[in-house]
Amino acid sequence: MSEAAHYSVRDGVAVITMDNPPVNGLGNALRAGLLKYLQQAESDPAVKAAVIIGSAKAFSGGADIREFNKPREKPDLPDVNDYQVSMKKPLVAAIGGFALGGGLELALACHFRVAAPRAQLGLPEVKLGILPGSGGTQRLPRVVPMAEAVRMMTTGEGIPAERARELGLVDEIAQGDLLDFSVNFIKGKVGKPLPRIRDKQAKVEPGFFDKARAEVAKASRGYPAPLEIVACAEAAVSKPFDEGRKFERERFAHLVQTTESKALRHAFFAERQTSKIPDVPEDTPVRPIKQAAVIGAGTMGGGIAMNFANAGIPVTLIDVSDAAVKKGLETIRKNYAGTVSRGRLKQEDMDKRLSLISPKTDLAETKDADIVIEAVFERIDVKQETFRKLDAIAKPGAILATNTSTLDVDQIAAVTKRPQEVIGTHFFSPANVMRLLEVVRGKRTDKSVLATTMKLGKTLRKVPVVSGVCDGFIGNRMIEKYGQQSLFLLDEGCTPQQVDAAAQKWGLAMGPFAMGDMAGLDIGWEIRKRRYKERPDFVYSRIGDRVAELGRFGQKTGRGWYLYEPGSRKPIPDPEVEKIISAYRSENKLKPRGISDDEIVERLVYALVNEGAKILEEGIALRASDIDMVYLTGYGFPPYRGGPMFYADTVGLDKVLKKIEEFQKGYQGAVWKPAPLLVKLAKEGRRFNP
Repeated sequence: MSEAAHYSVRDGVAVITMDNPPVNGLGNALRAGLLKYLQQAESDPAVKAAVIIGSAKAFSGGADIREFNKPREKPDLPDVNDYQVSMKKPLVAAIGGFALGGGLELALACHFRVAAPRAQLGLPEVKLGILPGSGGTQRLPRVVPMAEAVRMMTTGEGIPAERARELGLVDEIAQGDLLDFSVNFIKGKVGKPLPRIRDKQAKVEPGFFDKARAEVAKASRGYPAPLEIVACAEAAVSKPFDEGRKFERERFAHLVQTTESKALRHAFFAERQTSKIPDVPEDTPVRPIKQAAVIGAGTMGGGIAMNFANAGIPVTLIDVSDAAVKKGLETIRKNYAGTVSRGRLKQEDMDKRLSLISPKTDLAETKDADIVIEAVFERIDVKQETFRKLDAIAKPGAILATNTSTLDVDQIAAVTKRPQEVIGTHFFSPANVMRLLEVVRGKRTDKSVLATTMKLGKTLRKVPVVSGVCDGFIGNRMIEKYGQQSLFLLDEGCTPQQVDAAAQKWGLAMGPFAMGDMAGLDIGWEIRKRRYKERPDFVYSRIGDRVAELGRFGQKTGRGWYLYEPGSRKPIPDPEVEKIISAYRSENKLKPRGISDDEIVERLVYALVNEGAKILEEGIALRASDIDMVYLTGYGFPPYRGGPMFYADTVGLDKVLKKIEEFQKGYQGAVWKPAPLLVKLAKEGRRFNP
């Protein structure tokens, strides 16, 4: 096994190079190597100063989080930092790429910091539900203004090298070669007093922390780490350095054990797992995607086209008429203009992206595309007809993708002479914003087509998750059970706003009724009408149909479960809906009862979990963590709960099963048949996520 750090001497300067790809994670081997070589540099009479450097891409990405919740081997990072501070010879961190988390803490314990012009520095531990645990909360406020230190630590957002230089976090921006510059820089510090950040005094205006706590509490609902970070920053002002660092370690140790942190770390690893497909080797050949085409210039098609333009890939946007294409292009232009007005995109970048989108009205314009994505009306006959035409036009080897959200990809592929080239690419609305991409693998989808589509998903900055073919795939198949329960709750006595409020209080981005209004109630209505014919055993409350039959389709019509004022997305409770619900209960002799928020949440979430268990057992999803990623990135599931399957693990599958068995005895209890996998794992005391 190669060493994680290397040592050399250059013109009297020790060069300690971190070599632990891909991000120089500060695992035990690298920490041990750093300490050994720092000691060697300090004890060598021929060495006058030292440099710690990583690669051009990464100084260090911080701790190896796989070591959390396990016994830590010595030396720990604070041990390395203590030795850095004790050194009598000048020590500089040469920061290339990024210094994040423990990587920045390593740099902060050096006497000096030099950064490459494009370097990024930050303390993003809050995104994993923890805080900087090796002096970061004590050192950063001593070197940059307190407000900036608190902002960086509570948001986890990094800063570029030039900003770091302005704040005093970086001493110099390297010109030319980073190592050459750093060696020359530190040679100039030999024999001069060595600054230690721990000796500086953090400063703050009166009342700062009261205001900071209020702002952070409001912004971090459900997350314990941000307020703990504020407490540690306050300790940097009120306590001597060593006491502040002791307090920081105590709070770090507490947070590491919280369910919220474990959930966020689960999500971190789960996202990296989605691209691992057991029967598709990593070296599977992928096809070049240099030109794309999207069929359908509506909201979804336009959003998909924007993804390609954002990634620098030319895309042809096709619809049946000039008016339809013009309308779609105008929506795209407005979306980009809004981003420019918020300062998140430069006008020249908007212009460049728009130039990559070519509006057309003839399907023949797809002939040169490497991938064609169909985003037409959600009806199997319409999609099949589109694919028959594409099959005759698209070039050999082109990937033919359908954006269907529920329909059978194999039935769509069957109308072509190239079913091996057909795949599902289910984008989530708004497609230019949502991170999730369900990649639906058909029975005959070629492995290279799957590998290419997964890689493309990442190029488009999505989280691609593989799904097998079934009605609704992973996300929508599960959400149907969730929606089914939300309507039953209305039957039994709830109002839409009560259900939504309970769901939001628990942490969901929005409740089922507000979500339905946003997506469009006509979509769910169409699915239910199809269900009544294809699966008469699938039981629904008909309240949703009553609402949709009145043309109340949600935000797009200004009326759905709620009312919406022109130009506003704020839901307003509507007495007319309550009359519809009340009339339905009377007709069906349903006596309303009081329902607690706990029961609302359990029925909604456990409906997801139970269906997720069936999906997992059937092999529709490769792993439980993939199901979690679908819900974390596509459905507004609270990250600090880790996804529905991880959440069930934290509750205990035996307790989840017991609740489901209770629901079986209640209203419409027949829909609550427990998934066999859930029963099996609960009895064995196991989890969905190993």
